[in-house]
Amino acid sequence: MAAERLGAEWVRAWCEQANVALTELMRSFEARHGFPTDRNAVSLATEASSKATDALVDLTPIPSDLTTMYWVIDEVSLPDVDIGYFIHPPSMVAGHFREYGSIQIDGEEPALVFASDGGGHLFALAGSGRVWRSTTASWFDQFDLAAASLQELLEILAQRISGQL
Repeated sequence: MAAERLGAEWVRAWCEQANVALTELMRSFEARHGFPTDRNAVSLATEASSKATDALVDLTPIPSDLTTMYWVIDEVSLPDVDIGYFIHPPSMVAGHFREYGSIQIDGEEPALVFASDGGGHLFALAGSGRVWRSTTASWFDQFDLAAASLQELLEILAQRISGQL
């Protein structure tokens, strides 16, 4: 059975919850870890990022959940959460697509790289809605299933933020 598609209202609520948790985390981070934080933020979509999303849609068949997310979020930068997680802005995704193309995963529709972690591993979203993570810091090696959906991946990120409180 196909997963339910991501809704913009759900993404907005996720942003609010993530920002509240990040604010709390950043308040206690230096005392807990002994060094200041980097910039940890969920950046909301702007007019410029919406134009970049339109350009990305024109460039490649972008999975619908990714489009929905980019109508709400421009990018996510979480360098101090776990190993670090980064949802790239749509302009970067388009640039990477022009340079590397889509990711080919056996038995799956082509996937579009949209995020990475602090170790350089890539996250790609396929047309099926599933999220894949590279096993190495490479565009050309194996990708393993990371989440059944983009919503599940965002929930995992929220848990990682909360897990550090």
